[in-house]
Amino acid sequence: MTDAQHGVDRPLAGMTILDLLEAPLAGVTRTYVELGARVVRPEPGGAYAGAAVNSPEGVRWLVANVGKTLIDGTDAELRASADQADMIVQGAGGPAEALLSDGSRAAVPVLTVSMFGTGTSYEGWQATDPVLHALTGELSRSGLAPRAPLLPPGELAMQCAMAQAAYVGMAALYAAKRTGQGDRIDVSMLDAAGQALDPGYGISGSATLGRAASHLPPERPVKGFQYPIFPCRDGDVRLCLLAPRQWRNMFDWMGQPEAFAGVDYNNTGVRQRSAALTAALAAFVQDKSRAELEREGMARGIPISGLLSLDECLKAPHLAARQAIGTVHDPSGVEIRSPDGVIEIDGVRMSPRVSAGIEAAAMAADVSSTDPARPLAGIRVLDLGVIVVGGEQSRLLADLGADVVKVESAAFPDGTRHSYLPTGLSVSFAAGHRNKRSLGLNLRDDAGKALFCRLAAKADVILSNFKPGTMEALGLGYDRIAAINPGIVMVESSAFGSTGPWAGRMGYGPLVRAAAGLTGKWRYPDDPTSYSDSITIYPDHVGARYGTIAVLALLARRLRTGRGGRAAISQLEVMLGHFAAEIAGESVGVSATAALDAPWNVFRAQGDDEWCVVTVRGDADWLALARLLDRPDWTGTAYASAAQRLAQREAIERDVAAWMATQDAEGAMRRLQAAGIPAARMLRIADLPDFSYYRERGFFRVDRHPHMDEPVIAERRHAVSALLAEPDTRPAPLMGEHGAEVLRDWLGLSAAEIADLTGGKVIEPVSADIARMVAAGEGRAPA
Repeated sequence: MTDAQHGVDRPLAGMTILDLLEAPLAGVTRTYVELGARVVRPEPGGAYAGAAVNSPEGVRWLVANVGKTLIDGTDAELRASADQADMIVQGAGGPAEALLSDGSRAAVPVLTVSMFGTGTSYEGWQATDPVLHALTGELSRSGLAPRAPLLPPGELAMQCAMAQAAYVGMAALYAAKRTGQGDRIDVSMLDAAGQALDPGYGISGSATLGRAASHLPPERPVKGFQYPIFPCRDGDVRLCLLAPRQWRNMFDWMGQPEAFAGVDYNNTGVRQRSAALTAALAAFVQDKSRAELEREGMARGIPISGLLSLDECLKAPHLAARQAIGTVHDPSGVEIRSPDGVIEIDGVRMSPRVSAGIEAAAMAADVSSTDPARPLAGIRVLDLGVIVVGGEQSRLLADLGADVVKVESAAFPDGTRHSYLPTGLSVSFAAGHRNKRSLGLNLRDDAGKALFCRLAAKADVILSNFKPGTMEALGLGYDRIAAINPGIVMVESSAFGSTGPWAGRMGYGPLVRAAAGLTGKWRYPDDPTSYSDSITIYPDHVGARYGTIAVLALLARRLRTGRGGRAAISQLEVMLGHFAAEIAGESVGVSATAALDAPWNVFRAQGDDEWCVVTVRGDADWLALARLLDRPDWTGTAYASAAQRLAQREAIERDVAAWMATQDAEGAMRRLQAAGIPAARMLRIADLPDFSYYRERGFFRVDRHPHMDEPVIAERRHAVSALLAEPDTRPAPLMGEHGAEVLRDWLGLSAAEIADLTGGKVIEPVSADIARMVAAGEGRAPA
C-alpha cells in the first residue's frame, strides 16, 4: 500500500521496529520512521519525556522521536511489541532476548547500540560528542596552528555515529528478510563515529592525492589550507579548484594572466603553494558579489560558493523550493520548524511527520537463496560513483557480499585516481574500493551506452553521484533503465539535490559546508577569519551511509513488491539534518546546542601539544568532578544547576585548565572516566591503531595490495556481528582491470566480441603504461 498523502510506497511500510534505546541515542531509529516503519518507543513520562516542548530537552526529544508510536512501556506492552517487531534496537544490557518469544527469536535481528560497545575493558566508559571527536582523531585535525584544537560545532560525531548505526540496522533488517535469520549486532558509537565522520584510514578526498590522513603533519593546518576563502563585495566566498579543467576555466575567467599560464599550474599542489596565485584570486573576487560569483561559477564549471550563515541558508529560495524544512504542530499549539527528512524515494521526500504506521503486505523471506554471512551475495551493482560518497556507498555493499562493478573512464577519471602513485592506486583508493571490479567503459559512445543498458538489464542496483541531470543527458536516466529492468534500484547523491536553484552547482563537501553555514560555525570565537574545516571531508562518508540505507530499503521493498525504485540524497540536507536540534530550538526561542552544561571543552595537558576533553552532562557528572578535583565549594548552591554552571563557565573551565596542566592526558582521561565523567585524550590519526580500545575491538585490519608497497589500513567490518563474515580481501582494481571478466560473467560475451569492443574503444582495458609498470613491479611507491 502507499502513503496516501504522497502516493509513494514507503520502503519499510508494514514493518515494526521496537526502539529501546537510551534517550541520547533515540535518533538512530528516526530514519526508519521516515522510510515508513512503525517505530514503537516506550516513554513512561509521555511525549518530550516530561520536559517542556520549548525547552532544550524537549526540542532534542522531538527531533529524535517525531513520528514514533509511544507506549507506556509496561511489561505486557513491551512483550506485545516484541511479538510484532521486525527488529529490536536497544542499549547495552537491554531486554530484547527476554522479550522475544521462542518462535520469533531466531528471525528477529537485535541491534545493541552503546557508547563503547560491549566485551572490552572500555564497556562502561562514557561519551559525549567531544569525547568521540577526541578518540577518533577528528579533534587533532580541527582548528589552526599554533592555536588550541577547536571542538567542531554542533554534534557532528554523534550524528554521524547514529547514521552509521542506522545503516548497520538497515543491513541487518534486509538480511533477515532475505535469509530468515536475525543477527545480533553490537554497535559502538565510537566505532561508528570513526567510520562515518572522517575515518583516518578510509577513502579521502582528491585534494590529498590518496595519502592516508596519518601522513598529515601532527599539528593542525595553517589558515587557508587547501580550500581558500576570500573576501568579496558582500561577504566571503570559497573556491574549490581540484581538477585541471576547473583551473583552466578559472584561468580563462581571470583573463588568462600570463603569470599563471604554465602547465605546472594544472597541478593542485602547485596552485596551493603559489602565494602569487592566491593573491591574484583574492584580487579577482574582491569587487564582485557572492551571487555574481556563484552564478558565473555555475555557468563556467568552476566550484565556488558564498559563505552563508545557517540562518541565511534556511532562508534561501533553494530550501523553500525543495521543501526541505517542515513544521511539526505540537498539540499544545507550538509550531516547531525542523529539517524534514534526508532521503527522497521515487521523487518524494521521506518526511517523518506523515509516515508512521503505514500498512503494507507482509514480507516473506527468501530463506533458500542466501547465506546470512554474505547477505548481499547475488546482488549486482553498477557503480558510477566518484570521489568519497561514490566510493563509500559501493564499498559498503561490496563488503556485504554484493558483486560491485566500478564503471569508469580514462577521459573522466574518478578524482580518487589522482594519486601519488603513477598507477592510479593509493592507500586511500585501496581502502575505499576493496572487493570491487573495474570496467572501463566509454559512455560518450553510443555503443558504450548500449552496452551499459545490457549490463543494467542484469543489475540490481545502479549508483551515481554526478551533477543532477547527467544520467538523463547520457540517456541513462531512471525512466529508461526501469523500462529495461523494472526491478532496478537507482540511487543518486548530489551536493544540493536534483531540484531547486542550486541544483546545477558543482558540488564538493567544502562548498556544501560553506553554503550550509557550517564553515562559518567552525571557527574560533575571537577570530572571524579562523575557518577550520579545511581537513574534514564531512559529509561525504555519512552521506554514503544514507545512500546505502536507501539502497537496502528499496531492495527490501522489492522483496515485497517485485518493483525497484529510485532514491536521491542531498549532502546539504544531510548537514541540515545534523543541525536539526539547533534549527528546531531557534524556531521556539531556545538554545539546543551541544554544550548544555559546564565544563565542556578541551584542555591542555602536560607534554607537547597534548590535550584532554572534559565534559559534564548534568548534576551527577558535576558532583563527581568536584570530588575528583577536591573542590568541595563546587557542591554548594551556587553551582546546583546546569544553568548556574553555564553562567560561570569561563571561571569553571579556567580552574579545570589549571588542574589539567598538571596532568598527563592519558592518566587524566582514565581518572575522569573511572569517576564516570566523559573525558578523552586527544588522539592523532597515527595513534589510533595502537590505542588499546581499537586493539580490543579488533577495529582495524591491514591488507597488502599486490601493486603497492605501503600497507592498507582500514576498518575491519561495519560492526561486530554474530552472523556476518568478515569482508573479503580482494584488492582494489586498476582502472579497467576486470572488463573482459565482467562482460563474460554478466553477459556471456565471447573473447571475439570483447576484442571487438576493445578495438572500437568502447571498453577500456588497463592502459599500456600502467600494465607495463605493474608487470615490471614499478610504480609501487612514490618516486
